[in-house]
Amino acid sequence: MSSNIAQNYPYSSEPDQERARRVEATFAAHKGLREKVLAESVALGDEDRWWVWKCPTTGCLGLLHAAGHAREAHAVYTVCDTCARTFLR
Repeated sequence: MSSNIAQNYPYSSEPDQERARRVEATFAAHKGLREKVLAESVALGDEDRWWVWKCPTTGCLGLLHAAGHAREAHAVYTVCDTCARTFLR
């Protein structure tokens, strides 16, 4: 089984409130995304700030925001605020 867990460096960081706002906006814009994320991840812990990464999708200028912890791997489950693809970091 292949993995999409990245070994790259974060682009920036953001306060937890900003992260939550951006993830919610992405969920609202993409039908079914919230359910996918909830099925494949568990809730994040209490942190003041979270890392942000550039989306690796060719042609996408979006950013990846932490949406949970992956159920099947030791990784942060992220969602792109533009293309709505999910990645493990």
